[in-house]
Amino acid sequence: MPIHHAIWRVGETPTLLNTTRLNNEQQLEAMIVRDPRILSSEWMLIGRQERTNDGGRIDLLAIAPDGSLVLIELKRDRTPREIVAQALDYASWVSELTADRIAQIYRRFSNGGRLDEAFLQRFYTPLDEEALNQSHQIILVASELDPSTERIVTYLNARDIPINVLFFQVFQFGEEKLLSRAWLLDPGETQVNAAQSATGIGNDPKEPWNGEFYVSFGDESSRSWEDARRYGFISAGGGAWYSQTLKLLAPGDRVWVKIPGKGYVGVGRVIEPIQSVNDFKINTPEGEKAALDVLEHREIYRAEATDPEKAEYFVRVKWLDVKDSQSAINEIGLFGNKNTVCKPTTPKWRHTIERLKARLPNWDQP
Repeated sequence: MPIHHAIWRVGETPTLLNTTRLNNEQQLEAMIVRDPRILSSEWMLIGRQERTNDGGRIDLLAIAPDGSLVLIELKRDRTPREIVAQALDYASWVSELTADRIAQIYRRFSNGGRLDEAFLQRFYTPLDEEALNQSHQIILVASELDPSTERIVTYLNARDIPINVLFFQVFQFGEEKLLSRAWLLDPGETQVNAAQSATGIGNDPKEPWNGEFYVSFGDESSRSWEDARRYGFISAGGGAWYSQTLKLLAPGDRVWVKIPGKGYVGVGRVIEPIQSVNDFKINTPEGEKAALDVLEHREIYRAEATDPEKAEYFVRVKWLDVKDSQSAINEIGLFGNKNTVCKPTTPKWRHTIERLKARLPNWDQP
């Protein structure tokens, strides 16, 4: 059904705010460029009104922390169904962009800036050219959505095409205008679809997923592998983009864990679904305790615990075979990805699993 939402002014007698319109959709685009958090706090804009090979123009282009691209199309005067078709056409062009072409797009957008420098400043991690544009998302921005478009977008997303709609509504509040937003689908689902569509390296061919999950155990400044080994868990946080893919995991799943920049350190089976740091308990020699009272980085976690977007999230794991970080397995040709969890469909992942099984011989313990 079409999306509708409303805002009431709080008071003894609630007052429904009237809806209104922006002067034009160029105004919304300009607002997004000035403050990209209107779309997402976890993307960096890299292009605006970029011309495609067939003469079309992409409204906005962004990059996510894993180097995947986000194509953003505003409805303007097109019908919703037309914007879906056009966005899919543009996406086929985006999928072919090379690293040097993307760097050129950013130079134009930033008046001469360097993409690698901006990426490092924004995400606090170097931009891996191999990971750049492995996958992409399509985001449609509209003030209204008809049932036909909703069915089309839902159908495509259910078949692992990473597409979503961000619905904006403008309300009149005295002399001011207020902007609200609502996603058609959970943006985490779209990110997961994009992560699953990544091949892992350039334009490698895909093959059926082998049922083995890849896990990136991220920033050592905010999580401890020694804690994870001792207490049996993997975790992610600091933003929904990082923690959202933990939802892919279910009890019984096997995970292969890599510390970025060091190598693979363990294989285990998932015991419990994702839990917030506020709920996660640790089994210690003194009995069960709250993670917020035990873990090395508990003060960092406590500071963000009340923010559902930035809080740390945990998945309990039974380790089958593990190594300390100094003994991490790091060979040329092993798979890597910046998403916390993904389901790789590249031959490189099959090769990685074969190598890891030889180095972690207890991988198939019951």
